[in-house]
Amino acid sequence: MRLIADLHIHSRFSRATSPQMDLPQLALWARRKGIDILGTGDFTHPLWYKTLGQSLISQGNGLYCYDKVLFMLTAEISCIWSQESRVRKIHLLLFTPSLQNVELINCELSKIGNLAADGRPILGISATKAAETIWSVSPQTVIIPAHAWTPWFSVFGAKSGFDSLAECFGPLSNNIFAIETGLSSDPPMNWRLSSLDRISLISNSDAHSLANLGREANVFDLPEASFVNIITAIKDKDQTQFVYTIEFFPAQGKYHYDGHRACDRCFAPQETIALSNICPVCGKELTIGVMHRVEELADRMEAEVNKNGIPLSENVIPYRSLIPLQEIIAQAFKVGVKTKRVEKEYLRLIEYYGSEFRILLDLAAEELKAAVPPSIRHGIMQIRCGNVEILPGYDGVYGKIKITPAEETCRQRTLIDDRSLEEVL
Repeated sequence: MRLIADLHIHSRFSRATSPQMDLPQLALWARRKGIDILGTGDFTHPLWYKTLGQSLISQGNGLYCYDKVLFMLTAEISCIWSQESRVRKIHLLLFTPSLQNVELINCELSKIGNLAADGRPILGISATKAAETIWSVSPQTVIIPAHAWTPWFSVFGAKSGFDSLAECFGPLSNNIFAIETGLSSDPPMNWRLSSLDRISLISNSDAHSLANLGREANVFDLPEASFVNIITAIKDKDQTQFVYTIEFFPAQGKYHYDGHRACDRCFAPQETIALSNICPVCGKELTIGVMHRVEELADRMEAEVNKNGIPLSENVIPYRSLIPLQEIIAQAFKVGVKTKRVEKEYLRLIEYYGSEFRILLDLAAEELKAAVPPSIRHGIMQIRCGNVEILPGYDGVYGKIKITPAEETCRQRTLIDDRSLEEVL
């Protein structure tokens, strides 16, 4: 049974999150996207926890159901503390199989921080202390470092992270069996670190709005949906059950390259090194991005782990890079992604074919001809081939992606370093 799971999202109780991120809308958009299992997000927030308890129906297998969509109980916490004369800021994902576990976790964490202040609460304790606290009352709960490479709030981040999981979690590091790669990195970037060979790589949307659900996800093939089956497939890196991850093109992520947003300056890692990490316009420090940080910690070259998108090791989970259907439609129509025209066409295609992932992943070109206009169909097929050009994201600015024209087919995607890409939508 194929199951697509997006296990890191936020509810309307998180800061900078759409007020539409409630259960009815989440279930509706999960069906539109083709997501079978959605993380609840934010179970630490008292009001969201109350909503979950009143609305979700236990399936008796560690998952819950609302309006025909399965949910896993998930949350994200922000740990901030001082270690080795540096302020550390790490976000951690929590996956747990029961509302009873959530109650125990929330009871303990409420002694440390104000859980009602934000759907992603700030806790003034180390990642190790957080893990000890949670596992003391709920040993079944899974803890996974979130968006592991972003400059702020991540385990490997340039601003406040560490050089290894062992440095962050100490003796508990052996209990950390997975990391979330985040939008600005993809599996091949992580494969370059031999220290992560035992670690599973998961991908989730970290969505703060409905349209962003599923922009990254995990694809499983399981005998049945259950908390234990999902976690076991992740932990064991079993390719027969954890089939692949769905990835953002990492250069499109808003922290992929180095740069300074205020001065509109973006740099590849080698350029930043030549500049001594200083913005040539204002003289302030550049924000070091994910690619730079990977280069600092990697002990393998890219050619050693990946060839034209194909992993060179058998001990890794494959991946597929996509962009959301709305973006493909917007480029085909040469309009903004949030326009009514894009929304109307998107809903028409979902009504006809059933879900976005069915359109992007499953349907053959001949099947798409039945209802998909040629310009959109071309975009879908080009994305499947990886035929895109990208202006890299940097310092909080998302990268810009352009699907290659119809006359250019079946070539590898390119990363545009000279910031000269024209007509990017």
